[in-house]
Amino acid sequence: MIQGGLDALILEGLNPMPLLGKVSLFAEPFAEAKIFGWLTNSVFVAAFIALLLLWAARKATRNAQRVPTGFQNFFELIVEFLYSQVEQIVGQKLAPRVFPLLATIFIYVAVANWFGLLPGIGTIGFGSEPTKAFLTLSAHDHHVVPLLRPPTADLNLTLGMAAVFMLIWVYLTVRETGVIGFIKHTFGPKGGIKGALGMVLVPIFMFVGVIEIISIALRPVSLSLRLFGNVFAGENLMHVMSGLGDKAGAVVSFLISVLLPLPTFFLELLVGGLQAMVFALLCAVYIQLSTTHEEEEDH
Repeated sequence: MIQGGLDALILEGLNPMPLLGKVSLFAEPFAEAKIFGWLTNSVFVAAFIALLLLWAARKATRNAQRVPTGFQNFFELIVEFLYSQVEQIVGQKLAPRVFPLLATIFIYVAVANWFGLLPGIGTIGFGSEPTKAFLTLSAHDHHVVPLLRPPTADLNLTLGMAAVFMLIWVYLTVRETGVIGFIKHTFGPKGGIKGALGMVLVPIFMFVGVIEIISIALRPVSLSLRLFGNVFAGENLMHVMSGLGDKAGAVVSFLISVLLPLPTFFLELLVGGLQAMVFALLCAVYIQLSTTHEEEEDH
């Protein structure tokens, strides 16, 4: 896990990271780390969302009809729309092969992002001893461990998805272009340059190839941090907005906690869908760039 040896400190209330907007940076286990330390509040929600999507897919295809109606019609609409988008990016040849991966990434990330906006997600939990983090909101702050946490606000999940995608990307690239083809595509002269000019430019293309390899190695980091950062920041913003009236009276505090976060709530709906689209779109572009043959580029 990302936090590694920090698990014990977190369980003892000694989280070395500040609580930004009363939201812990790390997902937290339900029980003692020695028994169920792996079952964190974000892992539980991540598994629930996966089962929910499996149930929805099963429900839509169990009694498929030639003329779709109801939920089947809605499900097929989403599938057809996503397939057309994937086909436009990766081409007709690769679309059937990569569509299940890219569609799953988009749907799962979008549902996980929006799931974090449901009432009670990240807001209902149990309190612990006053937090001993370096920075707290007040001297009497208590760290609240939420029972449920949006999974995309956990770097473990976003980094895991990005790493799994890159492994599949390597497989698809090698299968489509071969190892030699990938090396030529990365380090070889571009634009059909041949002869003496091509030999002169070889060192430049080699240097560009090294930069490309570094860029490929950093893709899991950029993919995971972009998604994690946006969702985690949105979670903190919602908590801060809903807590701005804590010092006011009971009625005023309640109204502020309900009305003030509303604009942010709708903004987070947009951001959740946008981040899912960006994650899936970048994955599709990475596949398209590495599997395009020279002859296809020439056309």
